[in-house]
Amino acid sequence: MRLPPPTMDAQDNLLGWHLASLLYLSFVFIPLFFWPRVPWWVVTAAVTSVVLFLPLYWAFYRSSSKLRLWLLLAVACIGYAVIPFGGGGGTYLIFASGMIASLLPLGRGIALAAVLFALLGVEFMLLVPKEAMPLSTFLINLLVGAIVFAGVVAARNRERRHAELRLTQDEVKRLASLAERERIGRDLHDLLGHTLSVVVLKSQLASRLLEHDTAAAHAQINEVERVAREALTQVREAVAGIRANGLQAELAAARLALLSGEISLDHKLATIDIPLNIEAALALALRESVTNVMRHARARRVDVELTQDPRGGIVLRIADDGRGGVSSEGHGLTGMRERLRAVGGTVEIESPNGAGTRLSLLVPREALVVARRLAAPAANSAPAATPALLERGIA
Repeated sequence: MRLPPPTMDAQDNLLGWHLASLLYLSFVFIPLFFWPRVPWWVVTAAVTSVVLFLPLYWAFYRSSSKLRLWLLLAVACIGYAVIPFGGGGGTYLIFASGMIASLLPLGRGIALAAVLFALLGVEFMLLVPKEAMPLSTFLINLLVGAIVFAGVVAARNRERRHAELRLTQDEVKRLASLAERERIGRDLHDLLGHTLSVVVLKSQLASRLLEHDTAAAHAQINEVERVAREALTQVREAVAGIRANGLQAELAAARLALLSGEISLDHKLATIDIPLNIEAALALALRESVTNVMRHARARRVDVELTQDPRGGIVLRIADDGRGGVSSEGHGLTGMRERLRAVGGTVEIESPNGAGTRLSLLVPREALVVARRLAAPAANSAPAATPALLERGIA
């Protein structure tokens, strides 16, 4: 199974960890501070080891698997070479243990790390006087190396789980898209099948009437035009419904997306009759909010609540427990305000630093009434149009 690559956030986090791990290089020099007098060649060896290590470490995460194995062995050799000079050469074995954990399967990784640290122990016993570097130094290197190895393995497993989840999510989207295409095909067939039959029948009738009853033929042609216009209206309404995802569908997609980032989602949606255009605007706002949470909020939890206010309007609240500090005009909020304004709604945001973000999407009762009034004629006329026209055409 081919897993998708890490997300941009995961890659950024990985880069951050690599840069932070370079702080461990300070331990190469720390042992030197305990010397009464530090010879110049000891300092030279420590500095040279760092200069050699940095390009190897940089190349390790950008090379093929075979080359990476040789690069991590080269890092271990730098550590072995520094040990006799009294520097903190064990630091490079700690780096090597993390590199092993990121490259090899668990069993082979443990075996190789054990061999490298065993060689380090032999070097400590044979080449380093106990007065200069006691056994505790080796044990500390071994312990820290084991911790780094375990941490990298855990991070690697976590990213693999995320990749598998993203793969599952992509498959769910693909199957949902396939099912949606099939549904659209059935709906359009049901919608246009009868109407186009009426158009054919009336066109044939007009053709027959044209020779001996021109007025009746023109009447049938006018009827064909009317039927075609009604069919066009129905298709436009159907396409509008296809393009607009409902809140429930968008909520399901949001749950999958947040789950891939280990963010929990709790929701409470009241049963409210929401006009299609308003529900579409709210669904798009929910999608934009979830995207913002995943990109910027660093949250662990998101709450979504749809309620009806005392005045008869509706309110969709989206809250997270992230870092807050969101600008009132940033992160796509301008487009969100424009979409809500187009349906008569407003957007309110509360985002104090360190206290999460709370987004409230308000649609007043007046906007709901107008939207329902505009939708009513189409809803009342569409279901009855096709059977009636078919009966007239057959007659």
